[in-house]
Amino acid sequence: MALSVPLEEEFYPPFKGFPKSGLDFLKRLKRNNTREWFHRHKEEYEENVRFPMQCLIASLREQLREEIPELDFNPKRSIFRIYRDVRFSKNKTPYKTHIAASFELKGKKKSYDTPGLYVHIEPGAIFVGGGMYMPAGEQLKAIRNSIVAQPEEFLAVVESRHFTTQFGGIQGERLQKAPLGFPKDHPLIEYLKHKQWYVGKEWENERICFSPSFTKTVSVVLRDTMPLVRWLMSAIGYARRA
Repeated sequence: MALSVPLEEEFYPPFKGFPKSGLDFLKRLKRNNTREWFHRHKEEYEENVRFPMQCLIASLREQLREEIPELDFNPKRSIFRIYRDVRFSKNKTPYKTHIAASFELKGKKKSYDTPGLYVHIEPGAIFVGGGMYMPAGEQLKAIRNSIVAQPEEFLAVVESRHFTTQFGGIQGERLQKAPLGFPKDHPLIEYLKHKQWYVGKEWENERICFSPSFTKTVSVVLRDTMPLVRWLMSAIGYARRA
């Protein structure tokens, strides 16, 4: 009999909570951030950090496949590598001390300048949300032009009662002055100043991720983030894919 879901989904049991041992491992890694230490404890990372995150992603895919069909929730591809890129950083420690995953448009390469969703877990800092973290210059121009050209469509997303109740407003860095080519007295100038476009929920109490109900908590935030993500996709010319 044929399986009703792709075979790869069968390898991940339902998410039962991120184990305390996983956060304990990340704390120890922060104190022992060397290749030698990590090599000796890599099996712990795979079992207590990476695998639970894969189970969470698989559970999110099951919950959100109909509501967010255009994004790729993939337990193998969505997780960021544990290895840090130290080429241009003064901090030469080789490993990240968190686990994170991003969910982008199907068929798009993982990138900071792609609209999508994001989940981040580390000791004392849980973040769930999405948007665009590092838009390229041409993307910023397209976003600003879309705001000016169709302000009603934009405001229907970012100033809806549910959106502002959940997130307060758009987060991220902003320019001090009006961007080049836009009048400083434009009625939406505070939005036009944005260099980053994301929203999310943060928790300092790490215990929130220990429960199986964390899947529902995450899925609610991701659903509420999607109107912004979809607006950004439209603004920069990304076609939605089912």
